[in-house]
Amino acid sequence: SHPSSCTVSSTPEFARHTCQLRICGLYTALIVQHSRWLCVHMAAFTEQALSYSVPAVCGTVAQFDSCGCLSLVSAGYLIPIALYVSIEMVKIVQSLCFIGLDRSMYHAETDTPAVARTSNLNEELGMVNTILSDKTGTLTRNVMEFFKCSIGGVAYGAGITEIERNNAGRLNLKLDVPDEEIDNKYREQFFNFYDDRLMELAWAKEPNPDHTIQFFRLLALCNTIIPDGPPDDIRYQAESPDEAALVVAAKVFGFKMIKRTNTIITLHERLPDDKIHETEYEVLNILEFNSTRKRMSVIIRTPENRIILYCKGADTVIYERLDRRHPLNEKFKEVTLQHMEDFGSAGLRTLCLSYTELDPKFYDEWNERFIEAKLSMVDRAAKVDAISEQVEKGLRLLGCTAIEDKLQEGVPQCIKTLADAGIRLWVLTGDKMETAINIGYACSLITDEMTQFQLTGSCAEVDILEADGRHEDATRVAADRLGNQLTKVQRTMEEDAAAGIIMSYALIIDGKALLYALSPRLRQQFLAVGIKCAAVLCCRVSPLQKAQVTALVKSYGDTTLAIGDGANDVGMIQKAHIGK
Repeated sequence: SHPSSCTVSSTPEFARHTCQLRICGLYTALIVQHSRWLCVHMAAFTEQALSYSVPAVCGTVAQFDSCGCLSLVSAGYLIPIALYVSIEMVKIVQSLCFIGLDRSMYHAETDTPAVARTSNLNEELGMVNTILSDKTGTLTRNVMEFFKCSIGGVAYGAGITEIERNNAGRLNLKLDVPDEEIDNKYREQFFNFYDDRLMELAWAKEPNPDHTIQFFRLLALCNTIIPDGPPDDIRYQAESPDEAALVVAAKVFGFKMIKRTNTIITLHERLPDDKIHETEYEVLNILEFNSTRKRMSVIIRTPENRIILYCKGADTVIYERLDRRHPLNEKFKEVTLQHMEDFGSAGLRTLCLSYTELDPKFYDEWNERFIEAKLSMVDRAAKVDAISEQVEKGLRLLGCTAIEDKLQEGVPQCIKTLADAGIRLWVLTGDKMETAINIGYACSLITDEMTQFQLTGSCAEVDILEADGRHEDATRVAADRLGNQLTKVQRTMEEDAAAGIIMSYALIIDGKALLYALSPRLRQQFLAVGIKCAAVLCCRVSPLQKAQVTALVKSYGDTTLAIGDGANDVGMIQKAHIGK
C-alpha cells in the first residue's frame, strides 16, 4: 500500500506533544535541582559528622532528616513523571525518526516518505491482529489501462494480464505471449489494447458496425471528464482513472473528445468513410454514479435531434434494466455475460455498456419531474434516484469493457509476512467474485493449501421469487440458505479441530450474501466463522457494508487496522481502531 500516510492525527496533535515536552522538561529540571540539593546536604552532613561533637552531630542529623525526607518524598512523586517523560520521548523518536526515516517505507515515484501523525503509532501497530483492506489503490496501484472489450457479442483484445501470468506461474503453466504485446505501437497512458480487428477503422468491416459506433460514442460521451489542451496534444482531467481509460480508448478508436462546456460535448469522429467529422452533442442530463445506483447515465441530444440515453455500470444493474423484447438483447446477453466472467477471471475490472433512444414527449415529462426532484429541499438524493429509475429502463446491450489494474510491488511478500505473524486479513472489494478470487491468488491472500468456503446470496429459487416481485419471500429463502451454509462451514471447522487437523481457511462471500450475513440473526454466526479464517474476501461490497464489517470485527475485541485510499473507504477507516 502507499506509504505516504501512516495514520491518524493533525497539527494540533504536535502542539499537544510540544506542550507535554515543556511540562516534562520543567519536572525534569526540578528533579535535577532536588538531586543537587541532596548531594550538597549529604556532603555538609559528612563534614559536620567528622568535625563536630556528638550533640552537634545529632542536631545536624535532625536538620538533614527534615529536609532530606522532604526531598525524598518530592522525588517519589517526580520519578514516575520522569518515567512518563522517558516513554513519551521514546515514542516520539520512534515515530519521527524510525518511521519517518525508514527507507523501506519511502515511495520513490512520488518522493513521499512515511509520515507518522501520532506518537503512539508504533505500539498501536504492534497490537493489530486483524487488517481490513480495500483492494483498488491498496493491493493494486490504481493505474488503469483499457485492456479488452466485448462489442455485440464478440470479444476483442489479445493481451495477457499480470494476474494470468502469476496464476500460470503458480500452476506451472506456459502462456503463449502474442507478438503484439512485445511491440504494441498503439500503447499509451491508460491504453494497453491490441487487436487488429478494431484498429485503424478495421471495426467498420466487423459485424454490426452501427452497434460499434454507439459503443465508441458511449465511451466518449458518458463521463464527466474535462479535456485540456489543443486537439493534437489533448489531456483529460478525470475524477477517476477508470473514466480516463475509457475516454482515451475512445480517442484511439477514432472518437476523440476535443471540447466540453456545461451543455455541449464536441467530438472528432472518424467514421467508415475515413473522414474526421466534428460533431456537437448537447448534454441534457447527467445521472451521476453512486454506490447505491452502481451506474452512470448521460442523456444526449444528437445533431439529428434524437434523444439518446447512454448508461454504463455493473452487469447486475444493467441486465435488470434491459429491454427483454429487443432481439439483440436476447442474442448478446448470454455471450456478453460469459465474456465478463472470462475477463473477471483474468483479474480485469468489467463495466457493462448500454443505451436507449427516448421519445421526446416522454423525455419532456420526465425532465420536469427530474428538475422538481433536484430542487427539492427534503430527501433530494432519494427523489433524484427514484426519478432516474423511471428513465433508465428498456436498455439495449452494447457490450462491456475490461480494464487492468496492476498489483502493487511487494504485495504477495507483504501478505505472506502478515500471515506468518498470525494476523488475519479481510479484503473488502467492489469487484466480482471471479475477479477477486484470482487477484487473491495472485497476491497470495488465497493459497492452494487453504480450504476455501464460498458463500453466495443468489440461487435459482431466490431469482424466481425476485422476478415475481415476492421480495420478502426471496429475502427469507436467501437468509435461510446462508444460515445453512454458515452452519455447514462451522461443522467442517469443528470436525477438523476434533480430529486434530490443523487447517488454514479462506472465506469468500459476495455482497448479496453479506447483506444477510450482517443481519441481527446471522451476524454472530458469520463473525464466528470469519475469525477462524486466515483470510476473508468480501466481494461486491458497498461503502456501508465495509463500515459494518469493520464494526463487527471490532466488536469481537480484535485490534483492527483499516487501510483504504478512496472516499468509499472513509466509513471503514473511522470504525477501525487505527485508520490509514
